[in-house]
Amino acid sequence: MPPAGTAGVTDNQRMDADRELFERLADDRDPVDRDLVVERFLPLARSIAARYQRANEPFDDVFQVACLALVKAVDRYDVARGRAFSSFAIPTIAGEIKRYYRDRTWSVHVPRDLQERALAVDRVRGELEAQLGRSPTATDIAERLEITEEDVVEALQARHAHGATSLDAPAGDGESGAVIADLLPSHEDGFARVETAADLEALGRVLQPRERLIVRLRFERDMTQREIGELVGLSQMQVSRILRDALARLRERDRTAASQQHSMPTYAAARSARRAERRVRKRSPRASTIPRLVPTYAG
Repeated sequence: MPPAGTAGVTDNQRMDADRELFERLADDRDPVDRDLVVERFLPLARSIAARYQRANEPFDDVFQVACLALVKAVDRYDVARGRAFSSFAIPTIAGEIKRYYRDRTWSVHVPRDLQERALAVDRVRGELEAQLGRSPTATDIAERLEITEEDVVEALQARHAHGATSLDAPAGDGESGAVIADLLPSHEDGFARVETAADLEALGRVLQPRERLIVRLRFERDMTQREIGELVGLSQMQVSRILRDALARLRERDRTAASQQHSMPTYAAARSARRAERRVRKRSPRASTIPRLVPTYAG
């Protein structure tokens, strides 16, 4: 693609003109500098930027990337290779724009192969929608791209990582003043702490008062065994033995309670069983001889 004003010029003529221009650029005694060379080929960079522009990306940003790539192409161009500058600059500029889309426009980092697949799926989906007159299915896209349906689904999910919405953006119609952050659930661990405290309190009832005191000093006050011994008037060895025995008894109590809870029928199940038993007793003439099958739970 020749620069503006060179339409109808043959490749040989364009290559000769490029050779003369870049030879003057390499000559320190010639007034031609790099800025003038870059300015001459700016229409080339603009046309490539327009070709690769996307609807959700400002043209100025893409054109800036194309201009920087043009400067790199000017610096790297070698006249001795025997080809026109435009033949060298076009793939260089296009490659930089594609790299920009791949590395700079995704809000979340996505592997390169998944990015390329997501772009291919997006392109093919538009083509199939125009051809079929309906939204294509994952099977349609997979057959066109010769990939699996799982790959198509993964690519469609990856597209959500391309853009991000601010948590301060208005929620709904915006009239209420609420933002998206107000609608997100928050993690509240206060209930879990209360339940844990209640469980610990219940387990602590199996310990003697002195054992409870030593356990609390060790794990609530974070005191060492030596400090505990000095406080309660025991040796460090005695404190260690009391802690070991107390923790073993707590573990055993916890295992026993968990086993009983696992084997105990729920209140709803017990109530259903009692109702079934009453129905059987009413229908059977020998109801008085049928033993109770379900224990009665207080409360």
